[in-house]
Amino acid sequence: MAKTKEKYIPRLQEKYFKEILPGMTKKFGYKNVMQVPKIEKVALNMGVGESTQDAKFLEAAITDLTAIAGQKAVPTKAKKAISNFKLRAGMSIGCRVTLRRSRMYEFLDRFLNVALPRVRDFRGISDRGFDGRGNYTVGIKEQIIFPEINYDKVLKIRGLNVTIITTANTDEEAFELLRLFGMPFQKRNNQAA
Repeated sequence: MAKTKEKYIPRLQEKYFKEILPGMTKKFGYKNVMQVPKIEKVALNMGVGESTQDAKFLEAAITDLTAIAGQKAVPTKAKKAISNFKLRAGMSIGCRVTLRRSRMYEFLDRFLNVALPRVRDFRGISDRGFDGRGNYTVGIKEQIIFPEINYDKVLKIRGLNVTIITTANTDEEAFELLRLFGMPFQKRNNQAA
């Protein structure tokens, strides 16, 4: 007899299959399970404009983003030269990392339940970050809200963008998907502006 190993399933992935899938199917009336939107990947991006003067800022940003994501961050390079910013094409001016599968769910769990509540004066995140194709981007002002970052070793406090790419066709479907995952959206007034 062969021994079977228990496969580890992240908490949010389990929640997707047990709660979100039936909830979305009921609300939008999908005929097939494959029609239900899901989160495809999470992209983290950090711009480091100071890296044109000193390369240690870029190294520190890559270290921070790697610690936050749990996966090695790669530098991003400038596409065009801009003389006013002393920027040449091909210079490293930021870093990014893309998370998929279990690492994506683990990051989202930490982001929603640990990092966001540590933001000062937190009242929820805006629901205006949707791009019209079912993807959502939120900007974080300080990387120190993540518990993986050691505050004493931070060279400079900088922000980062968290983009959640979904398979949803509309913003309404993506909003409902993220809301069911536990995204703390702000309450908006239903008045026309």
